[in-house]
Order: sequence, then structure tokens, then C-alpha cells
Amino acid sequence: MDKNVAAVSMRGVTKTFGGNVIANDNVSLDIYRGEIAALLGENGSGKTTLMNMLAGIYYPDSGKIFIDGREVVIRSPKDAFALGIGMIHQHFKLVDVLTATENIVLGLKEEGRLDLKAAAQRIQDICEKYGFDLDPQQKVYDMSVSQKQTTEIIKVLYRNADILILDEPTAVLTPQETDKLFDVLRNMKKDGKAIVIITHKLHEVKSLSDRVVILRGGKFIGDVPTAETTTQQMTDMMVGHSVALNIDRPEPVNPKARILVKGLTVKSSDGILKLDDVSFTARSGEILGVAGISGSGQRELLEAIAGLQKVKKGSIKYIADDGKESELVGMSPLDITNLGVALSFVPEDRLGMGLVGNMNLTDNMMLRTFRRGKSLFTDRKVPRDIAQDVVEELEVNTPGLDTPVRRLSGGNVQKILVGREIASAPTVLLTAYAVRGLDINSSYTIYDLINKQKEQGVAVVYVGEDLDVLLELSDRILVLCGGKVSAMLDARKTTKNEVGLMMTSLGGRETDE
Repeated sequence: MDKNVAAVSMRGVTKTFGGNVIANDNVSLDIYRGEIAALLGENGSGKTTLMNMLAGIYYPDSGKIFIDGREVVIRSPKDAFALGIGMIHQHFKLVDVLTATENIVLGLKEEGRLDLKAAAQRIQDICEKYGFDLDPQQKVYDMSVSQKQTTEIIKVLYRNADILILDEPTAVLTPQETDKLFDVLRNMKKDGKAIVIITHKLHEVKSLSDRVVILRGGKFIGDVPTAETTTQQMTDMMVGHSVALNIDRPEPVNPKARILVKGLTVKSSDGILKLDDVSFTARSGEILGVAGISGSGQRELLEAIAGLQKVKKGSIKYIADDGKESELVGMSPLDITNLGVALSFVPEDRLGMGLVGNMNLTDNMMLRTFRRGKSLFTDRKVPRDIAQDVVEELEVNTPGLDTPVRRLSGGNVQKILVGREIASAPTVLLTAYAVRGLDINSSYTIYDLINKQKEQGVAVVYVGEDLDVLLELSDRILVLCGGKVSAMLDARKTTKNEVGLMMTSLGGRETDE
């Protein structure tokens, strides 16, 4: 196969939604075998839409797609697989009760009876060839996030894909799991596969990719060899102007204990232990980072403090400025608010728990303010003003304040949710994955907002998945492993690797509370 011929060529590809939203505007780009290309752009720049057209999920309004120099028509994921194209999405599409092998062969039509033993052997061969670590007989419900992702990647390799697209592949991986994944991707590159990664983590782009392709506002801006560019240059190309890429970490001023958690134990509705004897203190004017692999109890911890999760045993105390203590366990979120405790909670599931998709921006702001009214009628002016402020300060890309939230991109939905919670002027701000899925420019805006809250004396509990950011933003880091406290670390003195190790093993070292 001629190495000079692109594995994928897209020419003049355009895609619109609803007649007036242009996701991709006359995009032309090439992807080559034996390289890892990073596809970059702000939220709503059209990265995922473009790759979804290559994967057969969307069909372009106009333009042409060529595979190995031959024009093709991709109308479905089945067409894409037939052309050797496989996409690994952010949200895995696996059946929990089936094994890795059963998930991988699911939907395949093969002649004769399905031979699971032969399939398992082929999966083992793929694992050995590229360096994957996967037990073909393991059930999905017993897998870590990394193992589930591995299953998804092997699923496309099993179907002979040699053009792979990975959407935010490291979003929920530890540093060690990320390093392992990168080794596997490099092995695939050596094998001549064409690989595209969509990511917001520019330090990973620098360490892994060969070439950077940048979209802005749905248009192709340019591509550049990764070795010839910098993080700052990539960001400026994505945004269209110079952006400051530094997180200030002001020293806490007169920090006082604000939330005191002792012996907190939480079980899920089906009896699974989610938090086991967790104790820590969150202080005013300080950012307490919470680190842990996905499912280590971070969500349950924040929900327990916010009154949304039933506590089996333990104590959560709110300590006012005058030293008065209030026990929060057993109280509803409304009881907690009536105590004068302003808990702001940015949940992990932004549309499932945080916002109502069919309601517009103003009405979603009103969910926070409607109880303050003394009239029989709800006041729409205050929430509308808040919505306008959030749209302007966080640069939310929306046709207007009356647009239903479900019609916005995931990143813009997240901005609205974070903005609404911060606008409620809390004394304690609980944030779960506040910048998940946000582009670098929006993320730094959120970090700045969180730091402003800290400077105003707010106790911030920040659950994040990007350890580089967690180390830069936090004052202390609480590490959870399997629902237990693995360590409490000084963020100024610890390292990314140390935090990563504590995320996967108990008995870590502690700093003073």
C-alpha cells in the first residue's frame, strides 16, 4: 500500500443540524497510516461530529470521503467497519452481564455455530500482539474502567479495523493506565494503523501524537507536526487569540474548619459499600481536591454532604463562622439550605441530575431561586439576569436564553451548570468533574472562578480526573481507593505518580490535617 496515499481523505465535508447550526463547514483533512493524529478544538468546534461521519453515525450534507484514494459512501457503522474504520466512544457500549469475549463478538455474523473458544483465542492473540491486558472470560461488571475501554478497542480490532478513532480516551484513566494505553497505541502505530485521538489534554497530545489537526468554529484551521508546536501555540490556534495557560494557587487566608466528616459509611441501594469509614476536614478559603479512579466513592461523598445520599453511619458537621456546629446527616437538601448552609453541588450527571433538558436557560436558573420569592408568582427577572451573566462570563455558545438546554453541546451545558451553582454564592462549593468535556479555554475560565470562590472564603471540594490540574489547583488532596481514604496529601509537595499509586493502593502516607 502506498504510504503517500492518505488512509482517509475528507474533502469539503459539511454537516448542519436543524437547518441553522453548522457543525462542520467545508472541512478537508487527511489521516495517514503509521501515525497518531490528535484532533483538537474548543467545545462545539465539530471534532466529534466530523469523526462520527467517518464512523457512519452521521451522514454529511455535502463533501466527499476517500479511503486509500477511493471515494466511498459511509451510511452506517456497518459500512465503516467494512472499510476498516472503528470508533471507540467516550461512553462504552457494553453489556454488563456478558464476558469480554461475548461483548466483542456480539452482533457479528459468522458462518456455522459461534465458537467462543476460538474467539477467546483470537482475542488473546490480539492482546499479545499489541500489549493489552485483558481476560477474555471476565464479566464486564467485574472490570475496571481501563479494562472496559480495552474491550471496546479490541472489539474494533477483532473486526479488522486499521483506522481507529478514540474520543477522549484518557478521560477516566489513572496516569499509570494512561501510560499503558499510550504504549498500546504506539504498538498499533508501528503496525501501520491510522489512529485519531480527540482530546482536550494538551500534555498528552505532546507526548503521544505525531501531528495535530485543529478545528475552530466547525472549520479546518490547519495541521502541524506535534514536535514543531507548543501547548500555547495549539491553544491560540484553537481559540483564535492568545490565552493565558496558568492556574494561580493563592495561599489560603485564615482557613477554618467548615465541613467536618467523621467515620462516614455509605452503602448503595443494593447493599454495596461505597464509602468505608471516611474522615476529613474541608476548610474555608481552601480547595480540597479529591482523587480516585472512577467508582471509588467520589460521587457518593459529595452527595452525602449535599443531603442527596443516605448515610449508614458517621457524621457530617457544618461549622459556622461563630463556631456553631450543625449535623447534616439525616437532613434533606432543603433542610440544609434552611439552616443557612449554602451547599452548591455540580453533579457528575449534569443532565440527569443537574439540569432539565427540555427547559431553557432561564428556567434552569430558576430551579435555584424559585423558593426565594414571597409572591404567589415566580420571579423570572432574577434568574434571567443570572442566565445572561453566565452566558457572557463563560462564553456559552447558545442561540439565546430561551433555547432548551438539551439543544446545546455537552460543554456548554456544563458551563451553565457550573455558572448557576457558583452564582448562588455558596459557603461550601462541591464540584464533581466541573470541567469534564470542556475545552482548554473554558476549563481555565472555570478554574479562575473556583479560585475566586476560594479567595472569598468558600470551602471548595473539587473532584477532578485530570491529575495535572488537581495538583496545580488544590491545596490538599484527599485520595480515595475503593471507598476508603488512601491518603491526605499536600498538593504543593506531592507528585502525579504518587497520587496515581495512592489511587490504586490503600495505606498511603498522610500529611497533617
